[in-house]
Amino acid sequence: MARHAPSDATLSELRLRSPRLASRKQHDPPSSETDVTASDAPHINPLSSHYTAMARNNAWSNLRLYRACLTLTDEAFAERRVSFFPSLQLTLNHILLVDRYYFDALVDGGKGLTIFDDELPYPRAADLWDAQAESDRQLLAFCESLTDDALQRDVRIDRGPAVGVQHENIGSVLPHVFVHQIHHRGQAHAMLSGTATAPPQLDEFFLAADAPLRELDLHELANLRRPSGLTR
Repeated sequence: MARHAPSDATLSELRLRSPRLASRKQHDPPSSETDVTASDAPHINPLSSHYTAMARNNAWSNLRLYRACLTLTDEAFAERRVSFFPSLQLTLNHILLVDRYYFDALVDGGKGLTIFDDELPYPRAADLWDAQAESDRQLLAFCESLTDDALQRDVRIDRGPAVGVQHENIGSVLPHVFVHQIHHRGQAHAMLSGTATAPPQLDEFFLAADAPLRELDLHELANLRRPSGLTR
């Protein structure tokens, strides 16, 4: 069964919400500077601004990866492959669950390890994309709200009865979340190489020289359009 494109509503929740991007007219192409500038005051909060840029990169990378996965049939998405989590289905569900686990800790949500009670909450890629896009939107909004001082705030992480609650700070948890996503997206990228769908390029976000290569994706996120190449 063919995949469906992410909905307009989902992409509207995932849009890049920099004040400069929000104020840009819809037909104006994004510039390389405003695409990745994390804050209108990066010199005041340089580290938290970098985390905002990483959250935008995270949303952009997932958009590209899911654009590819949504072309697969349900069977190909769930097919067993060589990887730590041996399918695209399991790998991408794991990414989402870990995102939710650490975000819950960042906002003191209280769910803790119960987030992992169902290890495969979204068997279909289309449903998983909707959930991941919402998670990415929440993470981006959280990062945009930070100042450098807030990065030292305590984060309580539920590690279960054998370990108890561990204490970290926001400035340590966020890079861990980003690295975890990058790590497993790489595995998904490799598994896509064994399908009829070519894996997407995922390293064209930060450099000014790559701005033309990411322009369409950022336009789609900022202006609430569905990813190109997919039909409803």
